[in-house]
Amino acid sequence: MNKKVLIITYYWPPSGGIGVHRCLKFAKYLRQFGWEPVIYTAANAHYPYLDESNFKHIPEGITVLKKNIIEPFSFYKRFTGKQINEPMSNPLHIRGKKQNWKEKLSIWLRGNFFIPDARSLWIRPSVSYLTEYLSKNPVDAIISDGPPHTNTTIACRVSQKTGIPWLADFQDPWTQVDYYKLFPFTRRADNKHKRLEQDALKTAKKTTIASPTWKKDLENIGGHNVDVIYWGYDEDDFEGAKSNKNPDEFVISHAGLFGFDRLPDQFFKALSELKAEYPEFSKKLRIKLAGMIDFSVLESLKQNGLNENFQNLGNLKREEALQLTLDSDLLLLPLNKADNIMGRVPGKLFEQLRSNNPILVLGPHGSDVQHIVESSGCGKSFNYDEKEALKSFTNSVFEKEITFSAGDITEYSVKNQVKKLSVYLNSISQ
Repeated sequence: MNKKVLIITYYWPPSGGIGVHRCLKFAKYLRQFGWEPVIYTAANAHYPYLDESNFKHIPEGITVLKKNIIEPFSFYKRFTGKQINEPMSNPLHIRGKKQNWKEKLSIWLRGNFFIPDARSLWIRPSVSYLTEYLSKNPVDAIISDGPPHTNTTIACRVSQKTGIPWLADFQDPWTQVDYYKLFPFTRRADNKHKRLEQDALKTAKKTTIASPTWKKDLENIGGHNVDVIYWGYDEDDFEGAKSNKNPDEFVISHAGLFGFDRLPDQFFKALSELKAEYPEFSKKLRIKLAGMIDFSVLESLKQNGLNENFQNLGNLKREEALQLTLDSDLLLLPLNKADNIMGRVPGKLFEQLRSNNPILVLGPHGSDVQHIVESSGCGKSFNYDEKEALKSFTNSVFEKEITFSAGDITEYSVKNQVKKLSVYLNSISQ
């Protein structure tokens, strides 16, 4: 008989985007390793965008508990003049031409009054509800995934009240995350974040995080019994999918958040020079970007004469984004320019690996991503300012002078990552 694990997650279908897939895929595969998941999520969450296709990954017959959540996003949209049905962009990463005073004030209020995040009003009712539920429906362990770290705080308090062992998972760090420093925190707010974080690290029986460097960073601030769970790729996502490349196009693509802290201006200059030097390259070049794109990225494309080669695909459903990855000739993976960049391992990396198409990483030498990509034989990593090297590499891929082929990447499958997770759950629930 399977043991039971309560998974506390804000993101759950019909949520779209990458954030939903960590806990969703945990739930999908845990049964195969002796654990029955019980999901706790928000009943009326305000997701940035939706993707109905994610429902197919939910295990049949799974218990899903839901409780209403109060979120400030409707107020934020009315206050800043946005449409109610307009998808929410992240104002810390995606900007318009100029951030107005209302947006700045909203960020200040979000950072100093909604702690640990904008879902904080969900904490108290969730702790009360789950404590009562678990007294009648016991489980053997708890998992939470953050951010949002409202999940983390709920799990921490429920574990403290019930004594149920808790595995705290982090797809991104808390106070060590890159955008933490972008918030205009008061000293009081900063101290409260750090108190909540330390309480969580002390309470959790096991902690997992998305990269080796971030594992070390977490241990440096008091994390104990910390291990790595990569995002991974799900083989089921690629079932029946085939690459449909157009021989008359050379497609460079990126799907996901493309913020100002990922501005690849030297790469765009390299592409502009290749256009000027090689008519065939100019004729075939297609730059396809899907997701939220910062104004500075769009301006750089324009300034470098790349608008005629550029397609803004907007927000794509997951299956469409995967098809774009399969159909591309070169996959762009810009890491955000931040203090914790060495440990930033985006979830899309593993799908790029699985596509078996060449990957161009923009980020510092020695990063976790560089190690994964180059040791797997799937691509090359460059600093943002290495224009000539970027130009040479891109031209070599275009001319098929170099090719890349993934070796054995099965260790990065979601199924194998969840197998590791089950071992950790077994260790804390004995």
